[in-house]
Amino acid sequence: MNPMPRINDPAPDFEAKSTQGIIKLSNYLGKWVVLFSHPADFTPVCSTEFIEFARRQEDFDRLNAQLIGLSIDSVYAHIAWIRNIEQHFNVEIKFPVIADLDMKVAQLYGLIHPNASETATVRAVFIIDDKGKVRAVIYYPMSCGRNMDEILRVVEALQTADKHGVATPANWTAGKDVIIPPPQTQEEAAKRLQQEGCKITDWYFCQKAL
Repeated sequence: MNPMPRINDPAPDFEAKSTQGIIKLSNYLGKWVVLFSHPADFTPVCSTEFIEFARRQEDFDRLNAQLIGLSIDSVYAHIAWIRNIEQHFNVEIKFPVIADLDMKVAQLYGLIHPNASETATVRAVFIIDDKGKVRAVIYYPMSCGRNMDEILRVVEALQTADKHGVATPANWTAGKDVIIPPPQTQEEAAKRLQQEGCKITDWYFCQKAL
């Protein structure tokens, strides 16, 4: 099995069958991608996640982020499950779901964990930036559903850091102060203490509003 892609690695490209036809990861360059795997179709925790991803579709669209689901079920099972969710929960699932029966994508992304299951992908999220680089990886056990607010928060935090050359503190959400990266030399540290327009706690800890 291939090792799991790590943060700042190029995201492994793939071409795969999905509920929206054949898709290729590299075709999404220019968009952020949220690639998320689930253990199996027609399972209750995964169903709640699909419902919430669908309900938050506009929020992902606003961040130029493409959702892509994945499990090792067939495309027919995916279609049946999606139709069932849409029928029972009054949502529309607009994102593609990869039918990874041969486990090629799961192996590229290290999604089969034998201690969790020999035959199902674990609950994982890969956030891939618009240049095709893995920027964040989040894993969950099979019993724990994902938090959509957190996934959206991470995407927006990464985009904010890229755009403004800053970092984001614990519990950051859009509109809150950001962190200025710490100085790298004694001279920069001395200048930082005199910098205007910042909330300075000490030479290494400075925040500002955007």
